[in-house]
Amino acid sequence: MVSPEPSSHPQPMTNPTLKAKASLWFTDGFLFLGGAFLALLLLITIYSFINPSPSSSPNFGRAVTPPISNPGRHSDPGPDLMSDPPDRTFYDDPELTYTIGSPVKNWDEKRRQWLMYHPSFGAGAAERILMVTGSQPSACKNHIGDHLLLRFFKNKVDYSRIHGIDLFYNNAFMHPEMKTYWAKIPVIRAAMVAHPEAEWIWWVDSDALFTDMDFKLPLEKYTSYNLVVHGWAHLILDTHSWTGLNAGVFLIRNCEWSMKFLEAWAAMGPQTPDYEKWGETLRATFKDKAFPESDDQTGLAYLIYKENEKWADRIYLESDYYFEGYWAEIVGNLENITEKYTEIEKRRGDEDVARLRRRHAEKVSEQYGAFREKFLNDAGSGYGVGSWRRPFVTHFTGCQPCSGAHNLMYSGTSCWDGMQKALNFADNQVLRKYGCRLIDHGHIEKANQVLRVQVTICTRLLTVRNYYCFV
Repeated sequence: MVSPEPSSHPQPMTNPTLKAKASLWFTDGFLFLGGAFLALLLLITIYSFINPSPSSSPNFGRAVTPPISNPGRHSDPGPDLMSDPPDRTFYDDPELTYTIGSPVKNWDEKRRQWLMYHPSFGAGAAERILMVTGSQPSACKNHIGDHLLLRFFKNKVDYSRIHGIDLFYNNAFMHPEMKTYWAKIPVIRAAMVAHPEAEWIWWVDSDALFTDMDFKLPLEKYTSYNLVVHGWAHLILDTHSWTGLNAGVFLIRNCEWSMKFLEAWAAMGPQTPDYEKWGETLRATFKDKAFPESDDQTGLAYLIYKENEKWADRIYLESDYYFEGYWAEIVGNLENITEKYTEIEKRRGDEDVARLRRRHAEKVSEQYGAFREKFLNDAGSGYGVGSWRRPFVTHFTGCQPCSGAHNLMYSGTSCWDGMQKALNFADNQVLRKYGCRLIDHGHIEKANQVLRVQVTICTRLLTVRNYYCFV
């Protein structure tokens, strides 16, 4: 048997030095990676404390990032207030004026062009309203006049905020010769140019207030009209009465027709050389006119009566609800109205009533106003005996809260008490959403009985001037 010969190539021997170095490199690498991982973990931990994720516990000291909205619901971001493209518009015309006496030609086209260059204002443009109101530049002579005007203004701010309406308050004469009741026309004319995004300008006198904070203007009713005013056609056209309408509250469309109408209306004002003559003409036309000067209300009635064919087909005389209501026939019924509305919410076993009683954010108040409508079918329109619907607007015409020189057919007490009652009536509709209610001294016990059935339980009493706020 032949044995295999030993290999002529010697077998390599293991190098102990290289083996030790490899082990050392592996250990060092492992330690390095482990240290890096721990450092990274430590940084993530520290960062999470500094900037907690949305899923962490609520932090009420920081702004909350709103969730991404459902694309099919409320996805419209609204008007872009930071965008005004360089394209030329009517604002770039050096001949443009904001004043009465200088009509803007082709106003409808110019508004349409501006909206085209500002497409973010397109959504809701047909129903966009700018409310305009104001008062005299100087302080009131009546010692409580400024306080009253502040409360009247707050009321308009409340209504506008609830219904998403922009509000412009003016206390400057925009035409040096058009003051007192004529001052509103140049303000409205300027507002049309300053707010091409608004389809409607809503003038509300300083002594008028909203006494139904839920009610919304039925704009769909006025689609074919450019001017809406509270009045009755037969009193103007047949009886020829200057009180056939009231010019203290009106809605006028921001359009070329309205610009021309304002010029015709202003032509009877004190800035014209025919002012005295117009006073004589108006008094001869409307025999019951109480004073000789030409005024805005009688001037408006004159245009409807004498220039009926030119203007009347675009003017809507609203008499179906209190678009503007005479205070003397309203304030005495406010307490009864409050009781009726409270009785609705006291009903048990009705899911819709339970929805009315539910506390909610002020921003969604319109929904609850719509809920309430089904319970007001037998409330009437707000007019006359037997109606218990809240009057939309209560106008303290003749009371002169700023000057105090009220019409002598009223007593000062009846005016001031009526204002406080109406203002509190309106305020309580707003303050309820803030867990509060104003109550007159003389009605504390009765009010306590009412409050016991309301959603908010009264826990403490706060004195606010001559009224009490239950929170």
